[in-house]
Amino acid sequence: MSDIAQPTPATTGATDTTDGERSGRPPSAFRRLLRDKVAVGAGLFLLLVVLAAIFAPVLAPTDPYETNIRERLKPPGGEYLLGTDTQGRDMITRLLYGTRSTLIVGVTAVAIGGIVGAMIGIFAAFFRRLDSVLMRFVDVLLSFPAILFGLAIAAVLGPGLDTLIAALALTSVPSVARVTRGAATVVIQQDYMEAGRAVGVRQSTLIWRYLTLNCLSTILVFLTLQFGQMILLGAALSFLGLGVQPPIAELGTMAAEGRNFLSFRPHVATIPSVVIFLIVLAANLLGDAMRDVLDPRLRH
Repeated sequence: MSDIAQPTPATTGATDTTDGERSGRPPSAFRRLLRDKVAVGAGLFLLLVVLAAIFAPVLAPTDPYETNIRERLKPPGGEYLLGTDTQGRDMITRLLYGTRSTLIVGVTAVAIGGIVGAMIGIFAAFFRRLDSVLMRFVDVLLSFPAILFGLAIAAVLGPGLDTLIAALALTSVPSVARVTRGAATVVIQQDYMEAGRAVGVRQSTLIWRYLTLNCLSTILVFLTLQFGQMILLGAALSFLGLGVQPPIAELGTMAAEGRNFLSFRPHVATIPSVVIFLIVLAANLLGDAMRDVLDPRLRH
């Protein structure tokens, strides 16, 4: 038998490898995420938006509620870089405070809906007796379109910031529960879950330490995608007058205030609409990248 030359890293094209790959270990999820330039750009944009919303009182050039009728509907440029709204308020200031309100609504609704929905999904998968009851309730909620469900809740409770958060949270519960239940059903069938039950591990430990933690990546990825949907749905409800009420700044409300002036002052409605579009787009791009990184079936 003649000696056969073994392939080297250079001949196999294994260039530009990380330390983890050289040692035979797969790169971490965070490193794989950093390789995605689109995901990094979306994450940086969302970070800048969050920082701008947090430091809105410092960055805002004027008072967000101070009106000046003489300066109303000024076009972008000059003293007002982005123009003024229907009450003569600076659009940059209103955007900073409006983005803050929009992010508060989206994050709070996703957090509440995510916790409640994840608990329903986990319990439905772990306690088989509750599965049919909980999932039939979830199916009933899923049968209603999200916008219609949100409109019904907002109409019953009345407009306002708290009502908008409650409507969005309840709207997100069934979809989160369904996704969590599917992920938890797969985890329960694993050998370590059966082994834990066999050796007498407490149910609370099985649920929280093993079942919930192994479903956490799936839940977080879905909530990232859900965040963009909640922002869009919240803006739609505010646009229809069932969300945040003036004079509180919110992107959907700002777009609604400028809809009557689209023909000659389109900036009043289009600027907050563009900000909503960019936030939702960045959240969706980041969520897609996280799904590709954390889902074992999509890593290659």
